[in-house]
Amino acid sequence: MAHALPRIGGWQAGPEAPAFSGSELLAAVRRVREPIALVQDPRTGRVGVGHQGAAVVASDHAWPLLATLPALYPEWLGDRSFTEVHRTRFPYATGAMANGIATAELVIQAARGGFLGFFGAAGLDPDRISRELDTIEAALPPGPDGSPGLPWGSNLIHAPNEPDHEMAVADLYIRRGVRRVSAAAYMNLTPAIVRIAVNGLRQLPDGRIHRDRYVFAKISRPEVARRFMAPAPKDILDGLLAQGLITAEEARLAAFVPVAEDYTIEADSGGHTDNQALTALFPTIQAERDAAVQQYGYKRPIRLGAAGGIGTPTAAAAAFSLGAAYVLTGSVNQACVESGLHDSGRRMLATATLADVVMAPAADMFELGVEVQVLHRGTMFGNRAKKLYHLYRDHESLDSIPAGERARLEKDILRASVADAWASTERFWQGRDPREVAKANKDPKHKMALVFRSYLGQSSKWAIAGQAERRMDYQIWCGPAMGAFNAWVKGSFLAAPEARTVVQVGRNLLEGAAVVTRAQQLRSFGVPVPAEAFDYRPRPLA
Repeated sequence: MAHALPRIGGWQAGPEAPAFSGSELLAAVRRVREPIALVQDPRTGRVGVGHQGAAVVASDHAWPLLATLPALYPEWLGDRSFTEVHRTRFPYATGAMANGIATAELVIQAARGGFLGFFGAAGLDPDRISRELDTIEAALPPGPDGSPGLPWGSNLIHAPNEPDHEMAVADLYIRRGVRRVSAAAYMNLTPAIVRIAVNGLRQLPDGRIHRDRYVFAKISRPEVARRFMAPAPKDILDGLLAQGLITAEEARLAAFVPVAEDYTIEADSGGHTDNQALTALFPTIQAERDAAVQQYGYKRPIRLGAAGGIGTPTAAAAAFSLGAAYVLTGSVNQACVESGLHDSGRRMLATATLADVVMAPAADMFELGVEVQVLHRGTMFGNRAKKLYHLYRDHESLDSIPAGERARLEKDILRASVADAWASTERFWQGRDPREVAKANKDPKHKMALVFRSYLGQSSKWAIAGQAERRMDYQIWCGPAMGAFNAWVKGSFLAAPEARTVVQVGRNLLEGAAVVTRAQQLRSFGVPVPAEAFDYRPRPLA
């Protein structure tokens, strides 16, 4: 007789017998929205699952009942406080891909699908951002009773070379009432992001502190996490207060709350990334969070989300198992029909494999040597961008570049003479910030940096516009999640680029994550779960 496991009672089967192996067990695993019973076959000792039966007193006529599991919905995979505070149906966010690649339409569809979408404002001027906010607000208006509309957010990127621009965007968000701001590429706190965080702080009659705005800090380093998890620095608060940009009450209350309560722990992602493994980075930031809560005595929850490499259901399930309050996707949304990337770029992404990414110099932090992860397959951008950085590092001015190197630079990368490239760069900066031109006229190395940054900045815009003659210079931000996604959807309806919508991608990732989570639950209880149970296949979802 088989070894009997401890039981809690009996199980009276309903219209269908318990499943112990094969296709019946595989089908049972995928019924995540139904409660499930774990039963043992007294003859073989195998553990199986039952649906639609009833728990009864143990008897010779009932299956030995080992445990019961409740239904598992995709909505329940993360931290409930995330969906409650931000009023989303799912613990899922879409990232703020820069230059408007995360379009207003993508944000709108994400919100309607039950997600939290962030508009990709980085690289855009305040007037363009304002027009895009108009579009989002018109599509997601408040309810007739004045209740908030569907939730959404927008991006504020750290701009060490343009602090005035960063503050102008922050001012726009405050004036327009943007309630959720994704803070990206920050290494230190700035007045702009602190102003966003503390604006609207007020104390309720019961003593609790109310926040009007939520900062979502994208974090890949513990030291940066510590800065956002601490209360806002007094010197920054004092400066904002002296300028009349915050009130005395906001400055006072800022001492009792962290700068951000939501953190997107960014592992090996597209764009700005430190290429960290999520399984190493996430618990490290968890420890920082726990230490901050203890040190500062916070009463409100600090939520940690996961991003970078989230391109398959198993990756999403793994992130939730680490303790992620939510997952955030980026690269896979850039390949969706709602993204601002041109169709030619989306089709390039649809062919990417895991190895088709490379690190390249970043336009916004070129002089610092900061890099972004981009698509390598089908474009020469990565190689050419690295060449520019090597020229910048090795030479003091454009004029000091050897004639042969200079000729190749003009022919292959700039597609213009150095003089003409500077003339167009100068016109741009005269309109945006004339101080940069004045600095360049005094500092030849800065002049060289501006010319090279012009190529880096325009390369992503060529990909957005679909400029065919510049196809080999497309800069398309992309992480390994894209290759994993393409391998997962191969042979399914999502293999076709035109079928990739932000909602279908997100819903399939979450549905699959729930199935994979259920499969792992059952396996941990001794159910002989087939390997196929961990391979959820995409299907059109409502």
